[in-house]
Amino acid sequence: MRFTFVFISLLALILSSCGRGENASILEVTTFNINSGVSMQDFAKLDAEVEGNFTSLQNGFISRQSAVDEKGNVVVLVYWESEKDAKASMDKFMADQSVQEYAAMINASTMKMNRFMSRKRYSGSASSFVEVMSFDLKDGVDSDAFREKNKQVETEVTAKRDGFIERITGRNDDGKIVVAIYWDTKENSDAALQPFQDNPISKEFMGMMDQSSIQFSRYQFTQSLKSSTMELSNRDKVVALLNSFNTGDKTPISYINPNKYIQHNLAVGDGLAGFGEVMQHAPPGGFKANVIRSFEDGDFVFTHTEYDFFGPKIGFDVFRFEDGLIVEHWDNLIDLQKPNPSGRTQIDGATEITDLDKTEANKAKAQDFINTVLLEHKMDQVTNYINPTKYIQHNPAVADGLEGFGAAMKYFAEKGLVMEYTKLHKVLGEGNFVLTLSEGKFGKGEHTAFYDLFRFEDGLIVEHWDVIAPIPAKEEWKNTNGKF
Repeated sequence: MRFTFVFISLLALILSSCGRGENASILEVTTFNINSGVSMQDFAKLDAEVEGNFTSLQNGFISRQSAVDEKGNVVVLVYWESEKDAKASMDKFMADQSVQEYAAMINASTMKMNRFMSRKRYSGSASSFVEVMSFDLKDGVDSDAFREKNKQVETEVTAKRDGFIERITGRNDDGKIVVAIYWDTKENSDAALQPFQDNPISKEFMGMMDQSSIQFSRYQFTQSLKSSTMELSNRDKVVALLNSFNTGDKTPISYINPNKYIQHNLAVGDGLAGFGEVMQHAPPGGFKANVIRSFEDGDFVFTHTEYDFFGPKIGFDVFRFEDGLIVEHWDNLIDLQKPNPSGRTQIDGATEITDLDKTEANKAKAQDFINTVLLEHKMDQVTNYINPTKYIQHNPAVADGLEGFGAAMKYFAEKGLVMEYTKLHKVLGEGNFVLTLSEGKFGKGEHTAFYDLFRFEDGLIVEHWDVIAPIPAKEEWKNTNGKF
C-alpha cells in the first residue's frame, strides 16, 4: 500500500492534539512519483542539492530524509520546530526559482503532503531504511489506551529487534496517526516484519486501527543511490540502461540477467552476447537515447524513446523482469519522420501519468478497441472508444480527429493499400496510458508489427502514438524467439 498525494492541495493542518515538549516537532510527510523519463539517480542528486541549498536553510528546520520504495514511489520526511515554520518553508518553496528544475522532475498529480505533531524528533543518522504507516483509530478506541499500547509496541517489540534505530509517532488534528520506523538496513527491517505480525502485543495494537484506513510503505533512503546496494525500481533500471547509451556507464548492464535474456528484436542475437555485439558496432560517438515516456505494469516496463541508433529513430521498448533482473525484451523501431498534417511529431504530447486507479479499466478498453474496431472491422463503433471531439494524432501521416483517421483509411482503400490487424499479442498499461502490441499487414501486404500507445480521458482515447514496422523474413532473423 502507499500514500497517494495531490501537490496542489497543500492544506495547512492545525496540529495540537499530541501536546508539546522540548523535543516535540512537526513531521511533514510528502510522497510523489517522479516524471516518466527521469532517472532516480538524477533525481536523488538534485534532491540533495535542494536540501543543502534550500530546505536546510529555512527557519525551524530540524532534519530531512528522502527515500524511495521498490516501485519508485518517493517519500520526503521533514522535521520542523513548528507548524508555522513548515508552512513558511512550503510557501517560499512554491515561489523560489532555484528549485524549479527539481519541481519539474515531480509528477504533480501524484503528490500530497500531510503534517503531524510528534512528541519526538528524528535523530538516527545511521538509518538507511524507513517504514511509514498511517491509519485512523477504530471508533470508540480510547486515545490514552492507544498511547500506552503504542509505547509498549516500541519498547517490547520493535526496539528489541536487530538494526532498530528509532520510532516516531505523530497525529494530526483530524486524528490520523503516522508511525515512522527507522532501521539501519533493509535486511533488518525485513527480518522484523513477520515477528512483529506474530507478536500478541502487535496484534492488540493493530486491532485498535481502522483496517480500511491503513497505508504502509517501506523505503530506502536516496542517499543509498550512491552505492550499488540501492534497490531501484524496475522502471528506474530500464531508464538507467537506456541512458547509459549517453553516459557510457557500465553499471546498468548488471540489470540484465546474464544467464537468461530473451531477445525479440530479430536483428539482434539472443542473450547478453547479442546485446554486446550490437554495442561493439556503435558509431564513434556511440548510440544516444532520450526516454520520453516510461511506464511500469507488474513485471513489465515499457518506454517511448527517441534514439540515435544507426540514424534518428523512434521506438517502443518492452522489458520483462524476474527477481529484479531483465530477462526479456521486445521493441519496434521506425525512422524519425517529419511532423504530421496537424504539425505533431512522433514523440510530443502529454507525458503525465494520472488515473492510476483506472489502469485495468483503460487496458480493457484498449483491448476491446483493437478487437472490435481493428480486428473485427466494426468501424461504426469507433466512437465507443475514441473521443469524437478530441483525438490528438501523432502518426506521421495522419491528422488529428476522427476525420483524419477516416481520411487515412479512405486513402489506403483508394490506393489498394492495407492496414490490417490480424492478432493482438499484448496489452500493457499504467494509469491513463496503454500500449498494445499487435501484428498484421501494412502497405502492400508486408508482415508488420503494430505498437500503439493510447492516452485515455474519462474512458475514451484522446491521444495516440504508434510505431509501425515490417517484420523481417524468417531467414533474416538473428534469433529464434519471434517478434512477439
